[in-house]
Amino acid sequence: MSEENKIDFTVDKENFYREEGFTDLKVASIRRLTPVTSEGEVDKGRLPIFIGVTQVMTSEGPVPIQAALKARTLAQAIEGFPAAMEKATREAIEDMKKRQAG
Repeated sequence: MSEENKIDFTVDKENFYREEGFTDLKVASIRRLTPVTSEGEVDKGRLPIFIGVTQVMTSEGPVPIQAALKARTLAQAIEGFPAAMEKATREAIEDMKKRQAG
């Protein structure tokens, strides 16, 4: 592999997260990324990250929708999920329309 095509596989030990998944088995999947140290202990100096994931069916098949959820707790993430998914879905539709027009 040439030097300009070399991939850097260095692990960022200061930016590790433990990933957990939660679902209602219907429409909602929420990923919680809990910050951890390189030893796997919870890093209380950083906040967790929540990501909402769902999919919408189209005539072309399922389209995945994903959005960051503004939350500090799972309960807040669950509460914010519908609005975040509606916004992300609208944005995806607008993006698809632009691609079809251009």
